Amino acid sequence: MSHASPAPRRYSYLGPAGTFTEAALRQVPEAEGQEWCPVENLGEALGDVVSGASDAAMIAIENSIDGGVTVAQDALATMPGLRIIGEYLVPVRFVLVARPGTALADVNVVSGHPVAYAQCRAWLDGAAPTHRHLVATSNVQAAADLFDPAKGIDAAIAPPGIEAHYDVEVLAEGIAENPDAVTRFVLVSRSVPVGEPTGADKTSLMVELPEDRPGALLDLLEQFAARGVNLTLLASRPIGDRMGRYRFVIDAEGHVKDERVADALLGVKRFSPKVVFLGSYPRADRVAATIRDLHDDDTFRDARDWLRGVIEGTRDGDA
Repeated sequence: MSHASPAPRRYSYLGPAGTFTEAALRQVPEAEGQEWCPVENLGEALGDVVSGASDAAMIAIENSIDGGVTVAQDALATMPGLRIIGEYLVPVRFVLVARPGTALADVNVVSGHPVAYAQCRAWLDGAAPTHRHLVATSNVQAAADLFDPAKGIDAAIAPPGIEAHYDVEVLAEGIAENPDAVTRFVLVSRSVPVGEPTGADKTSLMVELPEDRPGALLDLLEQFAARGVNLTLLASRPIGDRMGRYRFVIDAEGHVKDERVADALLGVKRFSPKVVFLGSYPRADRVAATIRDLHDDDTFRDARDWLRGVIEGTRDGDA
């Protein structure tokens, strides 16, 4: 009697093939040999997950040059039922490509994703000072658009290796202003039970302040500082219901199952009218948090045991 093979898992990512997002997805061992679905934009990728059309989606969340990807942060804050289950880092390199026979002196219209264009603008201003930028949904799509006469594009900002996918010539390499730029991607699934700590983890949250008053943000940050939890990201995003109202994007070192992080999250929940837990997952750089002795798990457990003993009358109050 034969048994049917399980259906392949489906992963959505910003396409087409050859994008940095696809490069991030290639770092996911469990995605190898599964079904990969290129989509047009981040909202479509996350929508696939919410609807169940895909099991997970790879999205860009932060760039070392431009900071947070605000459309991703806002989507994660407002689309219910999503959970970050992993993060991945991709070095960002760019080349300028054109149709065969095009010279750099012929370049007037350059296509590229807005983030990529911002990183390459200084080089383009020097090499093609009269150029005009045409926005593309991705840098691979920018290269594909070279062959659409209606677009009127002379050159495209693209990732290295694009010539393996399209019949283009590389006019220049290393055109980004910062050669050390890195983009951080996260793998997002529907809400699932949190995995076990690895010792090198990160926890992501969206938190609203309870009121607009002096010291409100300090009170929020003290929930983490008092427990020895370091923050690797703190950014504000407008909530959108009225001026002056913000939610805070927070990445904290550690895992929700770490005692100090769990205690901090309880404090945040008591403090804030709305907390969105986005996930605890292994850090891409595998760097473990530095923890002082008074903030390790045993210290928190000992404190709880002491309090329990005081309440039950089995320990003295000063023990």
